[in-house]
Amino acid sequence: MKTSALGRIALAAGIAALTAGALPATAHADDSKVERKTLPVMVEFSDASFQDADAVKAGTPDTYFGTGKDSLASFFTEVSRGQYTTLPAVEEGVVGPVTLPMTAAGCDHNRINTLTREALAAQGLVMGEDYESLSVIFPAQKTGCAWAGLGSVPGPYTWINLYGTAGGLGVLGHEFGHNLGLGHQGRSMCTDGDLVDCTSNGTSAKSLMGGGGPAAGFSAPEMIRAGWLSGSEAVKVDASGTYTLRSLHGAGEGTRALDIPMGEDRLVVEYRHAAGTLDGAIEGVHAYRVPKGAYGSSSLIDMTEANKTVANDAATDADAITAVTDTASKVSVAVVSSGGGKATVKVSLDGEKLSAGPSAGKITDANPAPAPAPEHTGSDTDAGDGAADATEVRSGGSAPAEDTTDLAATGGGSNTAPLAATGTLLVAAGAGALVMMRRRRRA
Repeated sequence: MKTSALGRIALAAGIAALTAGALPATAHADDSKVERKTLPVMVEFSDASFQDADAVKAGTPDTYFGTGKDSLASFFTEVSRGQYTTLPAVEEGVVGPVTLPMTAAGCDHNRINTLTREALAAQGLVMGEDYESLSVIFPAQKTGCAWAGLGSVPGPYTWINLYGTAGGLGVLGHEFGHNLGLGHQGRSMCTDGDLVDCTSNGTSAKSLMGGGGPAAGFSAPEMIRAGWLSGSEAVKVDASGTYTLRSLHGAGEGTRALDIPMGEDRLVVEYRHAAGTLDGAIEGVHAYRVPKGAYGSSSLIDMTEANKTVANDAATDADAITAVTDTASKVSVAVVSSGGGKATVKVSLDGEKLSAGPSAGKITDANPAPAPAPEHTGSDTDAGDGAADATEVRSGGSAPAEDTTDLAATGGGSNTAPLAATGTLLVAAGAGALVMMRRRRRA
């Protein structure tokens, strides 16, 4: 496989040590709803304090748990269609500021985590009992952190560098996406029409994990990884045929993704269309390579000749597929029609090369009939990543021994911004500077 310079960049914090504890698996009962007890904690250092701790403390609860569309809780409630949200672990919504017995220099995220948990335990707040996710917020003017946000993949920990560019939910939601087991979503450029020969290049722009921002939500393979698509919504294709797709984030029942075998990998096909606050800038059928069943490590397949993404002001369906083929696995997909809230797609598993339909990629019904109310069913699909999602249970008051777990960083650089007068949490989105995990695929 050819790999661009960006694709060769190693994720800076990907092999860093992290204190133990992983995100519990999402329940898959038909009426399941996960409410994650989350504890934001403001921490200061012996040589660095918040410029306005009162403003940060006043604004943080709304940033994490508010009812507005820009809060972490509102985002996850919408994107999961009510199956997952975050709840405050304490009545005040935030703890601190807590002064840690360490200097800021060095950006030692492990020590910050350990000392924070020890301070919380001294207050009677224990991981696994009183809270399930820990989000550490700190003033970073002296730390020298190379990132604006950091999250365990998967796991219950996030670190938020307060004095980055004002990115808000763009960073916070991204780091909590890492906690769900989602990596950075890149893009595979396959301009010759065959998936056998592709080049890793840039980000997908079709997910919060791929530089698309909160308005992009998550892609279909990421939704499968999170357990937010039921078996009838994410259909595992085992025979050639024609399938109808409902928009991924839209209301109503129906198939939202096709999960197609492609050698050792999977090919996930989705249809995107504006729904609620999501996908206003995304339209059309998109396809993703899932390496060896790792749904949290998918990459967008882009068949266009140019580097066209929504971020470059291209049309909303500029990188939507019309037809793709993988000659190695004898799989082909062709879009018969697409638009107005649904798409029709042909799939061949027997080597037949399919041609796109005459209206593929075009709006066929600009004013479709209202869809029925959604039914929020749990997923019976296999997450497939092989990630250990074990709940950490502690009875003592001190932090446990540290373990080695993957981390993923967001943003960084030297640009800073002061705290807003309203107390809104300021974090760096860093979408343009995301470093991509190198994608594995067959040669």
